[in-house]
Amino acid sequence: MLFRPSFHLAIVNLEVSTRSSLDMVILGTSQVKQQVGTKDGKMIIESLLRINHTIKRSPGSRTSSKPLSSTEPLVKPARTPTSASKKHSFQDSHCNFSEAISDYCKIKGMVRIHGRSSTIFTSNLAGNKSWLIRPYPRKGSDAMTSVREWTIKPGQGSRYPECNKTHAHPTILFSMAGFSGNYFHAFSDIIIPLFTNSRIFNGKVHLLVTNYKGWWITKFRVLLSQLSYHQVVDIDGEDRVHCYQNAVIGLRSHRELGIDSSRSPNGYSMKDFRDFLSSAYSLERQVAIKLNSNYNRRPRLMIISRKATRRLTNEASIVKMARNIGYEVVMANVTHTTNLSRFAQVVNSCDVFMGVHGAGLTNMVFLPDNAVVVQVVPLGGIEGFAKTDFGEPSKEMKLRYLKYSIRVRESSLSTKYTADDAVLRDPMVIHRQGWDAIRNIYLLQQNVKLDIRRFRSTLLKALKLLRN
Repeated sequence: MLFRPSFHLAIVNLEVSTRSSLDMVILGTSQVKQQVGTKDGKMIIESLLRINHTIKRSPGSRTSSKPLSSTEPLVKPARTPTSASKKHSFQDSHCNFSEAISDYCKIKGMVRIHGRSSTIFTSNLAGNKSWLIRPYPRKGSDAMTSVREWTIKPGQGSRYPECNKTHAHPTILFSMAGFSGNYFHAFSDIIIPLFTNSRIFNGKVHLLVTNYKGWWITKFRVLLSQLSYHQVVDIDGEDRVHCYQNAVIGLRSHRELGIDSSRSPNGYSMKDFRDFLSSAYSLERQVAIKLNSNYNRRPRLMIISRKATRRLTNEASIVKMARNIGYEVVMANVTHTTNLSRFAQVVNSCDVFMGVHGAGLTNMVFLPDNAVVVQVVPLGGIEGFAKTDFGEPSKEMKLRYLKYSIRVRESSLSTKYTADDAVLRDPMVIHRQGWDAIRNIYLLQQNVKLDIRRFRSTLLKALKLLRN
């Protein structure tokens, strides 16, 4: 059941025991006395949505990475979009290495895959050329150094290894290396491209993973189970030769957190993807609240609370102001132990969603149509990143978008650098030093203290959008 507490404010000062982890705080005022204890003058809250689990590394897994996001229990199967019922056919066999983001091969006919040697055998690609491919859609970035390289070899007759296991359904082979430990990249680099590449098979497809990560599979197993009827296979440790009729090697990706329907099988769009999420996670709301004089419920505002970098250091003041102008406020702190199924439902219950630029804003994929996303853009000339990562994708998702770019005095960097330092005066000087300099200064060293009076006008604009 969707957890919808009746409250106008849910914010506390937190101290978390080392034996427990806080996933998210969503408490009504009537619940605080029951859930909150005190220690050394601070409030202590046990997580309401914590899920205990132990993930064992699969044999043959060669890459590990600490999880940065949430896990979830199984839910009912997702309904199949109308477009998924269309017949799919591999028109021909080809490899495409010319696209900006991803390399991929589509191979029609028998394909033999030997995991331990990272080799794919086929007679269905033209010529005698062997192809090398890293099946992760982040070409040209440092992410690719961790992605296992595979060889696609042509062969005829006796040059093929024998099949140890033959499968009736086609396969998709992709990597979980790269930036997949980051929540934004998990969706942008894997989940969305996997949806567009696999949904057309209507579950009748095998998912083979190189650079397998057990915690990643656990976290997103709800979605994976909707895309394939079969268990996900850690292919790197397989010494058997697996044979498939038709294969896709690598995930074709279009853009950040989005889908180009003109290049997607069956014309899939972000609407189809959000319908898929809605069904997979049993999201009840399709459309955000429309405010009018006859509606007495407060619109619900979720604030993503960051605990490391780019923190909002005056959260309590923001919440007080938001409540005074008519919002019901939910504070959310998402961690790698967050129950994603329940969290998706809580996000879906909200009408306005705000946070400082970062991976937490990815959760806007769960919002109902016409909800408002407010992105707080830190100092540092990163408006371009903010627009590409969340501004443009929000429009594809039928969400309304507001940007709030902070001023120098709202940045903690103003206390570390003098007013004439290039960090504050001319961020482009830092940009010319490269991505590492941008990241280290503006993303890792910066916190935000919003000008409450100035930011108030942004939240009022969001209310106005909900009336239109």
